[in-house]
Amino acid sequence: MENILHVYNTISKRKEIFQPLRPPFVGMYVCGPTVYGDGHLGHARPAITFDLVFRYLQHLGYKVRYVRNITDVGHLENDADDGEDKIAKKARLEQLEPMEVAQYFTDRYHLNMDQLNVKRPSIEPLASGHIIEHIEMIKKILEKEFAYVINGSVYFDVKKYNDAYAYGKLSGRILEDLLSNTRVLEGQDEKHNSYDFALWKKAQPEHIMRWPSPWSDGFPGWHAECSAMSAKYLGNHFDIHGGGMDLLFPHHESEIAQSQIANNCEPCKYWMHNNMITINGQKMGKSLGNFITLNDFFTGKHPSLEKAYSPMCIRFFILQAHYRSTLDFSNEALLAAEKGLKRLMQGIETLQKITSSATSSSDISKLSANCYEAMNDDFNSPIVIANLFEGLRIINAVNDGKESISAIDLESLKNLYTTFVFEILGLTNETENNQFEIMDGLMQMVLSFRQQAKTNKDYATSDNIRNELTKLGIVVKDGKDGSAWSLE
Repeated sequence: MENILHVYNTISKRKEIFQPLRPPFVGMYVCGPTVYGDGHLGHARPAITFDLVFRYLQHLGYKVRYVRNITDVGHLENDADDGEDKIAKKARLEQLEPMEVAQYFTDRYHLNMDQLNVKRPSIEPLASGHIIEHIEMIKKILEKEFAYVINGSVYFDVKKYNDAYAYGKLSGRILEDLLSNTRVLEGQDEKHNSYDFALWKKAQPEHIMRWPSPWSDGFPGWHAECSAMSAKYLGNHFDIHGGGMDLLFPHHESEIAQSQIANNCEPCKYWMHNNMITINGQKMGKSLGNFITLNDFFTGKHPSLEKAYSPMCIRFFILQAHYRSTLDFSNEALLAAEKGLKRLMQGIETLQKITSSATSSSDISKLSANCYEAMNDDFNSPIVIANLFEGLRIINAVNDGKESISAIDLESLKNLYTTFVFEILGLTNETENNQFEIMDGLMQMVLSFRQQAKTNKDYATSDNIRNELTKLGIVVKDGKDGSAWSLE
């Protein structure tokens, strides 16, 4: 069948027929994590969303270069912040090299993504490894006089850009509204305008992560990083740029402005943004006390959780909603997702046992066409899942002797579930692959033995258990609520 893929393009606010710039090659850039903390549900959604896109484009036969960056330097809360970014601050407090901190959290992020069965991108560049590219891009913008240097920092002139182009075309914001709604922040008095953003920040004396530049020893602005890295690996104008909706403004808006001046074109053809995750109707945040890490979900060690939820339950929960819709977490929703995933996997196990007949009573080709139609309609995973559950009705009816299926259709049905459940949706059968649950159970038993030794003041045994686990690459952290384990 011919696949005509429609993608909702954020910048045009409509669905468009996907036409890659260099068929069959597709270039896709997604803003990856800032590695200064454990991964949480908000990290999981864009990772799974664009993993779905990556998998489906590959399934259709495209050669996809998927670039997802790691922000390991220069991520301040805003341009007014002085001093250290979060990675450097943690490094100073714990007397570590900043790259040790970045590597530690990058490894933990990768572990979480592996647990969620998120495929590694084609290229995963580090911001700290592309300082030269950042500097060269900033030079181009300065040469065209769309930026200015003050006190060793370089700022993009948003007003001048807006006079020549349209700043705000992605988010629909108007510069005058930005001016009236922008609060005055300490440290912004050196800018020409409060909404100008940093391309390069001069490092303060206490800032560990710094590099030499023509303007000062400092570090690149957050917005500059993605523009420089995407152009290096995908060219000045590529196919898809993705990320969470929280990045739409000002991050992606600023990327458009930088690229337009530095490279004489906008960075990409299609902008795609996944929507936010809320928890019981509230935005997730540490200040609200509803911040739940992925490790919390996998172990159940959070007061908001009734139980532990497996990585595949989390993945299935996210895929049950279209990526552009808001997704609200609750224990009830996750329990329903867990039940639905179990039913899906049991149906696949039943599929392997049923036998064929001379004829079929159901149209398997229509079921397959419906799944492709849903994916071609802007990667509509919930509709795909609904069709797969319709297929379960057929499977169970055949198994119960109420319907029949021919040998050809039976093989087609098996291929359909293998393709969509495992290859495209990226789910795995945890009843067959439950090593993590087994390991966690064993570790809880070991930690309970260690705790008993500590209670008995047998500190030699307690320390010996910890040391032996360290040799195996298992980190034990003691806290007021008990001990927790993780892989290095």
